[in-house]
Amino acid sequence: MLHFRTEGFNGCAVKYSPFFDNRLAVAASANYGLVGNGRLFILELTPHGIVPAKHFTTQDSLYDLAWSEIHEHQVLAASGDGSIKLFDTSLNDFPVQNWKEHNREVFSVHWNLVAKDRFSSSSWDGTVRVWSPHRPHSLLTLPTHSCTYAASFSPHSPDLLACVTSDSYLRLYDLRTPASASNHLTLQIPIHAGGGGAGAGAGAGASIMAPQPGAPPPLMAGGSAPAEALTMDWNKYRPSTLATAGVDRTIRTFDIRAPHQGPQTVMLGHDYAVRKVAWSPHLSNVLLSASYDMTCRAWTDQSPAGVVGDVDVMRAGHGGPNMGVELGRMGQHTEFVTGVDWCLFGSEGWCASVGWDESLYVWDVRAVMGG
Repeated sequence: MLHFRTEGFNGCAVKYSPFFDNRLAVAASANYGLVGNGRLFILELTPHGIVPAKHFTTQDSLYDLAWSEIHEHQVLAASGDGSIKLFDTSLNDFPVQNWKEHNREVFSVHWNLVAKDRFSSSSWDGTVRVWSPHRPHSLLTLPTHSCTYAASFSPHSPDLLACVTSDSYLRLYDLRTPASASNHLTLQIPIHAGGGGAGAGAGAGASIMAPQPGAPPPLMAGGSAPAEALTMDWNKYRPSTLATAGVDRTIRTFDIRAPHQGPQTVMLGHDYAVRKVAWSPHLSNVLLSASYDMTCRAWTDQSPAGVVGDVDVMRAGHGGPNMGVELGRMGQHTEFVTGVDWCLFGSEGWCASVGWDESLYVWDVRAVMGG
């Protein structure tokens, strides 16, 4: 296990470079992101441990980051002042581009893995925006009418974008659909509702049972009280599967082809809110979570590993969701764990995590799983 201290700055997010197997970046904030500067750390893994290659200091907190998919030296940073900054690690000091259209904190940024000329951002101002690195203004604004903590494009389709919000909904936008009336919104699933009932929208082109802005999701049999959803991630192997988690400490997976069924799998065990989930890029049924209970945990949704296709619609809503299984946990952090990311290269178990304890750890998930 390798360790690096982000001295004076509390970690908020970590991402491995998609181009270099030894490079990662950390978005961090002074004073836990409440007030003060932010800092983007560019770090390299060497035979002598983790070495800082460069850092950029910003006037406001940094909450998230995303490496460019078209330029190996560029990385986006999401700022508390509502701006998105693009830094070039081969240059010094200043961002090479700056966008500012959000009215409140930008809490997530994500680069499209398929259409690599665009990226998304989500904000506490109740919008998701789509951008091009070559344009000075956003290409598209998608209103959610609720504080939006995370949004990301599907790794399987250039036009599908999902987000989770403080009103406890998972929303899906299809940019191929007409913008009129629904602003490309094609599906919204009440995360905390039980399966088999109304409240989940239908597929693309069908009507949407939309809640009124600010109204809580409907609570059905098997559901729980609504709570803020803080994180989501697309499965890298099963195009219709997503995971969500948040304040209620519960990780849920959904199949967007069968939204009326409710969650496919539920994973319970964290003691406090789950801040980040990330599906493995190597195994279709494994994901990592980072939590305010100071742990990172590995889970399986107990679906067959490596299977792609219809097998992941495994329930018909009869007996409720499957229960996921915790495979192991890492407890080195001494404060809230806010970010976790898998390494794309080499052996299939390496990851990195950051937290409010000013610590970055690079570690092998297989070690905490006992092999």
